Amino acid sequence: MNRMFAIIEREMRKFFRSPTLMIMSLMMPFLQLIIMGNAFGGKIVGLHVAVVDYDHGPQAVKIREAFDSIAVNIKTFTTVDYNDENVAREDVRTGRMDAAVIIPAQYSRRVYSQDAPHLGLVVDNSDLFTSGSMESEMQLVVDALSAPLIQPRLATAIALQVVELYPYVNYMKFLLPATVALAMYISVMIGGGMLYIDDKARGVHEGYLVTPITKLELVFGLNAAGAIKATLSGISLTVIGSLMAGLGIIFHPMVLLELLLLILASSIAFNGMMFLLMVRVDDPLVPRAMFGVLNTLLFYPSGAMYPIAAFPKWLRAIAVVDPFTYVIHGFKAILLKDGGFQAIQFDLFFLFTFGFATLFIATPLFKRTL
Repeated sequence: MNRMFAIIEREMRKFFRSPTLMIMSLMMPFLQLIIMGNAFGGKIVGLHVAVVDYDHGPQAVKIREAFDSIAVNIKTFTTVDYNDENVAREDVRTGRMDAAVIIPAQYSRRVYSQDAPHLGLVVDNSDLFTSGSMESEMQLVVDALSAPLIQPRLATAIALQVVELYPYVNYMKFLLPATVALAMYISVMIGGGMLYIDDKARGVHEGYLVTPITKLELVFGLNAAGAIKATLSGISLTVIGSLMAGLGIIFHPMVLLELLLLILASSIAFNGMMFLLMVRVDDPLVPRAMFGVLNTLLFYPSGAMYPIAAFPKWLRAIAVVDPFTYVIHGFKAILLKDGGFQAIQFDLFFLFTFGFATLFIATPLFKRTL
């Protein structure tokens, strides 16, 4: 054990002597949480909508009043008057306007006579987020205008009552589990895989060959150091990210214990997987080339950004054996749902089993010779 602890001490001293490496291993997940959490989770405001009014009747005035209310309150869009529909369409196509609303002639008369009144909406659907937001706001306006002035005494339409189990989950909270998992993965990739191959290329491992240390002690020493680095990264980003996202649940002692267990299991699983992939690699360029491939192959099929239920069967098969899947599920169960130990017990079982299994498979593959 003393020989294994000596390896761990050397790896950790080397890690702490390079603060730039520590900072950079956390920089990408932090930037992802801050930028993507605000970019995708924010409400779209400040759109410019062209309004072509061919009617100028009282019902058209109601529409204009609804638009003014949106511009003053939720500020999704402001309107610009146009006289020609073709000019408005061209400005939407060229990007000068984000959308155009066409109020046809005789619109007010059709409303009063209940003769299928309609409005036109021209959107730039090359930008799905903007066009989707615009269509949603316009549908709300249309629904409000279509509501009868005098409501019937008895409700005849079918109503759906939605019950939300959890408080509002904004995109930054939703993205936090993926960000923590990515931080640990990057820490393992940089502090474990890349440094391990660099040490082999520089001849550092040749010094181990003249010592009485066993292969098992050497493998577990290197991997224990890598798991500690990933655990520190996971704890740092979990605490800071939770405070940024407004998740006060991390201050509960039981939740802290559950998070610590999950971070430890995730670190062991990621480190074991990375060591198994790198155990026979000698070229320092290989882990750098594998970084993007592994990130795409493991991170995105895990359900971090999009639900697994939407994947084809072959992609679901990857998600079943992907440790990222269980890391993401575990962090969501704790941070977003407060599901307790019962919600993560299978995730812990899989991650611990996966981590130690990959280490025991990698041990006989480890070469204790030049």
